[in-house]
Amino acid sequence: MGHQELLTGWGRTSATSATVESVGADDVAQVASGQRGAIARGLGRAYGDPAQNGGGAVIRVQPSANPVWIDTVESTATVDAGVSFDELLRRIVPHGFFVPVTPGTRFITVGGAIASDVHGKGHHRDLTFGHHVLSLDIVLADGSERTIGPDADADAELYWATIGGMGLTGVITRATFRLLRIETNRCLVETQRLPDLEALIAAMSDGDADHRYSVAWVDLATKGSTVGRSILERGDHATLDDLAEHAPKALRNPLAFAPGSLASVPPVPNVMNRLAVRTFNELWFRKAPKQHIGTPTLTGFFHPLDGVGDWNRFYGTSGFLQYQFVVPFDAIDTLREIVDRVVANGNASVISVLKRFGAESGGFLSFPKPGWTLTFDLAAGVPGLGPFLAELDQLVVNAGGRHYLAKDAHTTPDIIRAGYPRLDAWKAIRRSVDPDGRWASDQARRLDLL
Repeated sequence: MGHQELLTGWGRTSATSATVESVGADDVAQVASGQRGAIARGLGRAYGDPAQNGGGAVIRVQPSANPVWIDTVESTATVDAGVSFDELLRRIVPHGFFVPVTPGTRFITVGGAIASDVHGKGHHRDLTFGHHVLSLDIVLADGSERTIGPDADADAELYWATIGGMGLTGVITRATFRLLRIETNRCLVETQRLPDLEALIAAMSDGDADHRYSVAWVDLATKGSTVGRSILERGDHATLDDLAEHAPKALRNPLAFAPGSLASVPPVPNVMNRLAVRTFNELWFRKAPKQHIGTPTLTGFFHPLDGVGDWNRFYGTSGFLQYQFVVPFDAIDTLREIVDRVVANGNASVISVLKRFGAESGGFLSFPKPGWTLTFDLAAGVPGLGPFLAELDQLVVNAGGRHYLAKDAHTTPDIIRAGYPRLDAWKAIRRSVDPDGRWASDQARRLDLL
């Protein structure tokens, strides 16, 4: 029996109540859909409402007794969709493997990673997580379970509609994907402090191709000549030779992986006011070395915020929005204009990140495309926020860009349609396997995706 639960995304906005059912993969098809349908939910780390279904059902797919299988010869893993990246990494890193792509948190599920087609710091080289999936099992609306992959002629379109499809083609129950071989539990990272946005753009344009990973923290609270000052980190997986040179003590157990976490943030009022953000950003920028080579742990480099439990509570009861967009490389003027507008608005938080994207993955609704992607947080409930974001939305789509569905909590159907030219083709595929709209979410209804 399910239970009623009030759900939000990680941004803690737009709460709705649904009947939550926790079931094994074999029982997914038995969950009653009702008039409002059902949607799968992992660990709730999508920022908006794609894993909510007000008045309907929400499915949590529980892992089986043996949820992770590693093929050390082929460098692949077969994993239940409900397994978190945290658990997966604890199992594969000691064997000398890493996930091919990881977002900024390890507290997501494999199913959620596929449904969102997550990207990371290495998209310019490794593309998205979905690009590395070899096959997946999915429960369709008629209750049947099908194994689909990118190379099967009969199911290739359904596969690519599912990669990045936000769970609206069916419930993913298991997946097989490639793993990345590593020698150590650390990365070799070059840190560089840059004085403004122009210097950052030049540095990333010239040097990103030389490294597997690249990410820049950008200060969106400073004005004048220092607009866009930043800390650029570029790195690769550290080899045993790298540890011998830079961190010889780590050679004692080079593949250990047992990350802990700091104390969780208690419920607090919004502490992300303008003065606090400006002060933090000033200290964070000054703290960074002008040039440095270090060997942070995998968690320290890829998942730094995971060290603070429930950090989303810093925004108080009103919550926050995370705004992420991509514009083509030749739309650099649009990127500059958006940065200037965000700085002038004064509502951006301490979490602002710039990356370069590589090629598209193939998913009909996959977010990344070649260009610049900027991510920043905005406290919700601020007067004038809606019209301000609508202005930014129009700048993005006018430049040929789009917004990330896994982060979205505010856009409109017209904005999403403008950013995703294959939307109608995706809808046709979805309707062919779910003509009655059994799989549905708050986001799907808000953005007219059904």
